[in-house]
Amino acid sequence: MENTAILKEWFDRVDSEKTGTITAPQLKSALSVGNLDFSLSVVQQMIRMYDFDRNGTMSFDEFTALNKFLLKVTIPAHFIILRQFLFLGQVQQAFSILERGRGFIVPDDVYEALAKIGFSLDSPAFYTVCESFDQKKNGRFRLDDFISLCIFLQSARNLFNSFDTTKQGRVTLDLNQFVYCSEYTDSSTREI
Repeated sequence: MENTAILKEWFDRVDSEKTGTITAPQLKSALSVGNLDFSLSVVQQMIRMYDFDRNGTMSFDEFTALNKFLLKVTIPAHFIILRQFLFLGQVQQAFSILERGRGFIVPDDVYEALAKIGFSLDSPAFYTVCESFDQKKNGRFRLDDFISLCIFLQSARNLFNSFDTTKQGRVTLDLNQFVYCSEYTDSSTREI
């Protein structure tokens, strides 16, 4: 419960207009205070992944779900409060361990980091997604590239699981469902 209270206090501070929701610019600004400088498109992608009611903003419950995701990704240790509420926490941690002071990770590191945070992809899927998220096409993934990739994968996993009602790891989609899935997991909002 203590973590929920901390999250709620932080959320209320970010919700400067007291609407009960936060926007992408508000979230971006709040994250940058903690030295988490993400492009607006990456922050929009974060919101889109957990915007369950599809209103373009993030409620406290949606923010709490995002926090759980961020705890998997990676946040520097001195950002204790942020670490307590970010999926990005685990993602960023996986990145930080493997970047070795270079400021980027390479595809082998990406594969290892994805495995550490629970994503298991076969080679064709892995290399396809890497190609899509390697913005400079140089085999180097900066933190925001990696976070964007992880957000995409988590979004795809959430969507897949919603269609995998028998929990057998397979789904059958008609064209309408496929179009919905394609749009839902579309990564075109990230900067290229």
